[in-house]
Amino acid sequence: MTVRLIRGSAQLRSPARDQSDIGECRRIAQKLAQAHGFDEEETGKISIVATELATNLVRHAGGGEMLLQILEDGVTPQFEMMAIDRGPGMRDVTQCLRDGYSTSGTAGTGLGAASRLSTAFDLFSEAGKGTVVLSRVARRLNAISRSAPPTAPASTGRLEFGSVCVPVAGESECGDTWRVAAEGARVSLLVADGLGHGALAASASYSAAEIFEARPFDDPSSVLQNMHRRLAGGRGAVAACAQMRAPGEKLVYAGVGNISAAIVEPGRSRGLVSVNGTLGAQLPRSRQFDYDYPAEALVVMHSDGLSARWQLSAHPGLHLRHAAVIAGVLFRDFARKHDDATVLVARHRS
Repeated sequence: MTVRLIRGSAQLRSPARDQSDIGECRRIAQKLAQAHGFDEEETGKISIVATELATNLVRHAGGGEMLLQILEDGVTPQFEMMAIDRGPGMRDVTQCLRDGYSTSGTAGTGLGAASRLSTAFDLFSEAGKGTVVLSRVARRLNAISRSAPPTAPASTGRLEFGSVCVPVAGESECGDTWRVAAEGARVSLLVADGLGHGALAASASYSAAEIFEARPFDDPSSVLQNMHRRLAGGRGAVAACAQMRAPGEKLVYAGVGNISAAIVEPGRSRGLVSVNGTLGAQLPRSRQFDYDYPAEALVVMHSDGLSARWQLSAHPGLHLRHAAVIAGVLFRDFARKHDDATVLVARHRS
């Protein structure tokens, strides 16, 4: 069975605070889509969705930001847009998705249009806390019939995943990175954080990711040992690898350094153990641990650019939303201002 390797990159951040930002969000999205081979029709959809989401941020949320990235898996790339705000929230999400509904005198087709044009669409909103909206638009490949529904990178088996990965303010490169590998029901996850910030930290984390990509389903402890050898004498990094099998089987995990991870169920969260050390500098006896992995449980992994004090139970209903929306809420509410930040969320959906 072929392994599908899913790669993201540091997301482009585009503020949406006033009317002039709406056009800039659209132009950034359009340029990124064209650079990654999306055709004219697909780029048109992406432009419309970007415009609608940015307009919603400006007119209804009092401002926010858009995160844009390409999810590349070698089969069906996707363009992902995430709109994040701390505005008043939506009192009735279903009503807001209906065409013709508006609270500001507009045509009211924004979220409804964005939903229809998206391959995947979801949102989470809380009164007084804000909203996170997700849109993914798949790129068709020549071998795929234009009449066939596009396949999402996350559709191997029942895998659902989402991520946020952004550099600290002032840096163009993120010292963190992540990867997802899927083979049938087997899934392997990686989060890596190069020491420090900027280009050297990014190089260290990418080197760790290359080791993961070569053999993603080796034992997690072996993956980390190979990273340690690869990074010797360089900047160094911390990293963690989690392997998910079918729900009801064990999850295997190994981590070195301050990467946090947890298995989250409704009303319960179990932290996963990472040992002290630095890949490339100091690696204690590598250890990996087995954990119960119940059906519908979430796996959450993040760098120390996020506070570990989050609790999904503080957001009723959030655990039911798309993994990418969950990642967006955690980033919005718990990211530290003075560090690169990465959060990766994954699960098997029934």
